[in-house]
Amino acid sequence: MAYASINKSSLHMNTKLWTGTGSNGNAISGIGFAPDLVWVKNRSETFDHVLFDRVRGDNKHIESNNTSTEENEANTLAFGSDGYSVGTNTLNKSSNNIVAWNWKAGTTSSISGGSTTPSGVSINTSSGFGIYKYGGTGSAGATIAHGLGVAPKMIIIKRLDNANDWLVGHEGLDATNPWHKYIYLNQTSAVADATNIWNDTAPTSTLITLGAHGLVNGDTENYIMYAFTEKTGYSKFGSYTGNGNANGAFVYTGFKPAFVIIKGAVSGDGNAAQNWELYDNKRIGHNPNNYTLFPNTTAVDSDGDRIDLLSNGFKIRINSDGVNDNNSTYIYMAFAEEPLVANVGASIPATAR
Repeated sequence: MAYASINKSSLHMNTKLWTGTGSNGNAISGIGFAPDLVWVKNRSETFDHVLFDRVRGDNKHIESNNTSTEENEANTLAFGSDGYSVGTNTLNKSSNNIVAWNWKAGTTSSISGGSTTPSGVSINTSSGFGIYKYGGTGSAGATIAHGLGVAPKMIIIKRLDNANDWLVGHEGLDATNPWHKYIYLNQTSAVADATNIWNDTAPTSTLITLGAHGLVNGDTENYIMYAFTEKTGYSKFGSYTGNGNANGAFVYTGFKPAFVIIKGAVSGDGNAAQNWELYDNKRIGHNPNNYTLFPNTTAVDSDGDRIDLLSNGFKIRINSDGVNDNNSTYIYMAFAEEPLVANVGASIPATAR
């Protein structure tokens, strides 16, 4: 049996809910760690998905549902030791319901070894997560040392200076050559193929390779990159095939999921234009009523019964093009609430909700 590499997942990734006060300096605490990446959505109104990270600094944000450049808006979000404070903006609008998904990175020492050295990094080798701010060179084959010790399974990149799409690389985008492919985070479009994104080169245990495309490596442009490796019992990045049935696919993760994102990558019937879908264990918090949010749109919480979060994975409960079209391929990223079985010596298994 594969035992978990992390006993307490909530010390590395955690979801936080709050109700907006409309007052500047509203302190959001109880995360359980000092977060380094914060992804926030106002659940009550049609506002953007907003991402902050410590590498770029307080109040600097980008939005997953559009192509906008980085914004630096005072009193938006300031990082703290066990959370952050939010201001009089959409993240704290009076009486609105807000959700934030939080990740811990950590080590901020500079890393070297690639042809491009990031200007700022934050790396958590225990959980397999890294944040990197870097400048593009415009040269195909540029490499960045990621410092995670294991090849990333998923990489997300956003250009900061210009209004451009978000790029996602994922191990599940193709059965043979996944790093020949890419998909957009801010769009509904399916997987596409281009040599000049990842230079047709899979990440290694030390390096991420970039092509010369302006969305990932334009000359003198600035970028932020989030890279994720897989950790047994804590995180999983894979794919599954839909069956077009309300009794949909079961996806084994080896843990009880706290957070799941799903995206249709390859369509079985030609209807490829589907949203990204995001689920967590805090909004409602029980099966089958797992609320959905859509990272590529401003839509509010949707209360359709689409997936169950189980003790060892997740189960699709709907015939829907978004998560379960017959013969379509879907990619996913998942993080644990708790492992199916903790480290050797632990005796309490995870349970479904």
